[in-house]
Amino acid sequence: MALGTDRTPGGDGGGQRPADAGDRAARAARQAGESARMAREERRETEKERADRRWTELLQEVRVAQMGIQILLGFLLSVAFTERFTDLGTVDRNIYVVTVVLGSAATGTLIAPVALHRFVTGHRMKPQTVEWAARLTITGLVLLLCTVTCALLLILRVVLHNGLAWWIVGALFMWFVGAWFLLPAWARRVGPRQARREG
Repeated sequence: MALGTDRTPGGDGGGQRPADAGDRAARAARQAGESARMAREERRETEKERADRRWTELLQEVRVAQMGIQILLGFLLSVAFTERFTDLGTVDRNIYVVTVVLGSAATGTLIAPVALHRFVTGHRMKPQTVEWAARLTITGLVLLLCTVTCALLLILRVVLHNGLAWWIVGALFMWFVGAWFLLPAWARRVGPRQARREG
């Protein structure tokens, strides 16, 4: 079948057919593969060198996230031993428990890449290890986002004593989602196009 024969007559006027969406997805996959290949060629690095570089970059990123969650978790754990903790209502105590659990889960998830690397070192699995560690790091960032959100909610409920706390926390949650996840997703989509135009 010739290219473009699955399109509706008239080109621009009709709606998209399923084949158009499939073609677009295939083109996006080809472009992503081409971008990765060009990046490797520009750096002139082997697959092993690329895995080593990505692992070093990942470790630097994980250190930043680990420091943040460890400080936050340390603060949360100390709250239970303060005098004012006994004055918290049932809702605030439940928020506190959820926050501590999320903080512990985030800490464990962000430390997991180090444990994973240590246990598989020497088994010639560096590229796979980097992929798994990257997924763990993203999961840890999601848990960190939830921990920070719950901690803010607890603090603002205690300070403000009204429903304004929920609105402030909701706005901050959307800001974190935008800065941590939506902006990188947008950059991944727009960056290759700009690189192709400049190239």
